[in-house]
Formats: sequence, structure tokens, C-alpha cells
Amino acid sequence: MEDFIFSRDFVLQMDARDPLSYFRRHYHFPHHNGVNALYFAGNSLGLQPKTARAKLEQELDDWADFGVEGHFKAKHPWVNYHEMFSTPLGRIIGAHPEEIVVMNGLTTNLHLLMVSFYRPTPDRFKVLVESKAFPSDQYAVDSQVRFHGYDPEKAIIEVSPRDGEHTIREEDIIENINKHGDELALVFIGGVNYYSGQYFDIQSITKEAKRVGARVGWDLAHAAGNVPLRMHDWEADFAAWCSYKYLNSGPGSISGVFVHKQHHGQTDIPRFEGWWGHDKNRRFEMEPKFYPIPTAEAWQLSNAPVFSMATHRAALDLFDEAGIEALRLKSMKLTNYLEQMLKEISRDNDVFEVITPEDPERRGAQLSVLTHGHGKELFDKLTAKGVIADWREPNVIRLAPVPMYNSFQDIFDLGMILKDLVS
Repeated sequence: MEDFIFSRDFVLQMDARDPLSYFRRHYHFPHHNGVNALYFAGNSLGLQPKTARAKLEQELDDWADFGVEGHFKAKHPWVNYHEMFSTPLGRIIGAHPEEIVVMNGLTTNLHLLMVSFYRPTPDRFKVLVESKAFPSDQYAVDSQVRFHGYDPEKAIIEVSPRDGEHTIREEDIIENINKHGDELALVFIGGVNYYSGQYFDIQSITKEAKRVGARVGWDLAHAAGNVPLRMHDWEADFAAWCSYKYLNSGPGSISGVFVHKQHHGQTDIPRFEGWWGHDKNRRFEMEPKFYPIPTAEAWQLSNAPVFSMATHRAALDLFDEAGIEALRLKSMKLTNYLEQMLKEISRDNDVFEVITPEDPERRGAQLSVLTHGHGKELFDKLTAKGVIADWREPNVIRLAPVPMYNSFQDIFDLGMILKDLVS
């Protein structure tokens, strides 16, 4: 990592040497008092790519010009619109194109995937999750367990941080997998924990869970577009993610799904089925029997929501140009600089405590900061100064320096504001 110098000249030099600094100009920033706000909330909602409007207007124009015939006559025909995402997302998720499909929203997809991969029996019915998972994940797992007639109190195993710690030790996850192995139906964890920013060792956890005979799924909402992934090679059964955080595709935008190819082409796999998962060569024959597409597309239900996919196209074009490995390298530098800056400001009064793992390999583009003695008051003052970050109860400010559009100067300017507020 670069040496830390808390000075404007230093960050200007860092930005001048940054090969990805070019991408910042491709995004719209919110304004505060007539200038760009300091935006550190990309882990909640990424910024809008400037090309998103043109991509969306193209589909609106084609709708106006062609009506229903836009399914086949649009510049990008709607009937197979979803197919253009599998290859670029494969590079981000680390999967074969046929293992990926975009559809629905994230929690909808998690439910659809658990239909196939949470198949409890009287002997093997338990689900292992991380404590303090994103609430929607908790609700989804709890309701799936109840749907199958089991008691969540008995069926759900939560692995928590040890007393006095803020992140989960992965040896504790492995220990619980082995302890409950014969009863374990599913291991389901967020690849990057939304609260702490901890990036789990997906490969090791998946390998251990599959060794005891459990299925393995991952919520990649805070991992997709944030950290390099190798979901095919790591042999997870399934994963899903949203596209509105690090993937910058707009509020509530389309979700993505990964289903490992070992599960493709099965006509007897439990699955909720719909028209768009049916053999696309026979789709318009309107036959009553379902013939699944022999890829992850078999899990589709309905035709493509083209307007949200249009903005997704704009975002993925930029990812393809930047490359996830280059983004990861810059991310680690930005996050390191932010961490060192917080330590410098807090050196004499311990006002900040970073609860995200110190090891750069075990975190993404996020630091979760406990603000001792300040709390929500400090967050509100930051907002009033034009800093857009994220507050999480009971006492954490989440700061996400996103490599696609944040700069080292952003972090320095944040530091100057923080230094003034806590002095």
C-alpha cells in the first residue's frame, strides 16, 4: 500500500497517477450548495452513469416507434434483451455466461432459489447463517423454514462475533458447519456483510459446507462489483445480487442470479416455473408442458423488464472498460487511505473505531466506523456539510469509497471536515 500522508498535495498526486480517475467524469454527483457532494454511499445506492438516460430513452423511443413489435424490431430486441448481460456479469461474478441470468428483485430471487436448494428433510433441515445479516435475508430464511413446517428457533443456526468483537471468525463458521453437518440442509451467508463490511472466505466456507453434504448459497448484494469473485470455481450452488449498489444501475434495479452448471438441464429439480424459463425455441408454441432452458435461464418466470435493464447496460459497459481487478486494486488503496486518515484524526481521543476487518483481503470498499461519544449527531453534521454517507443503528457510520468514481481528494476533504467536527 502507498505511504500515508495527510495532505492535499499528496492526494492530488495520487489522483493524478490513478489510471481509473477517468471514470469519475462518467457519473452524476448530487450537489450541495452548488458543488459536488462528497458521496460515500455507493454501498447503498451507486451513482447514475451519464449514459443511463440515453440507454433508457432508446427503449422508450423504440416502444413509441414499434409498440409490441419492439420485441423483435427494437435496436436491441426485447425478446432476448436479458441475454446481453450474462457475459459481462460472468466476468464480475466469476462464472460461465450460461450460469447467470438477470431477473426480478434480489429477495424474490433468493426465495426462488431456495425453492430449489433448501429441501429440508426430518434428518437434514437446518440452515446456517451469519448473525446480523441484512434483514431481508433473515426474513427470507425464516419464512422459508416456516413454509416447510419447521421451527426457526430449532432450524436456524446463527454464527455471531465473539464477545467483545465485531466480526465473525471464519473458524467459528467452519466449527458450526462440522458440528451440525448431518443436520445441515443449507449454508446461506452474505458474501460481504452489509453492517461490518467483512468479506468472507467464500471458497473455504463453500468447500467445507459441501463436504458435509449441505447446499450453499450466497447473497452477493454487497460483493458484486465490489470484490473479485470466482463463483463457478468455488462451486457454490447458487448466488444472487442486486445491481443498485456497487453496480450503479439505479434504485430497485434488476437482480442477478448464479446457478452452478451442475444443476442445469434437470427437468425434475424443484423449481417455481414460468413462461420465460421455457425452451426459447418452443416458447411461442404455447404448449402446456414446461421444458426448461438448459441454463440458469430456466429459473426465469417473466419476460425482461427492459427499462431497468437499460440502465443496467449503461453501468456494465463501464465495468467492462475498467475491469474488476483494476477496480479492486484501487479500492484497496482508497480504503487504506481512509483508514489511516481516521486513525490520524482519532489519534489523541479515540473517537473513531473501525469495525471492518483490518486485513485488506477481508474487506471491500467499505469501512464501518463506530463513533464513540458522537453517534448520530456527528452523522447529521456531516450531512449538513455535504457528506453523503450511511447511518446504521445503534452507532455506526458506513463509509464506502467506491473506486469507480471516488477519489483520494474526496477522502482528504472528508478528513478535513471530520477533523473540524471532532476537534
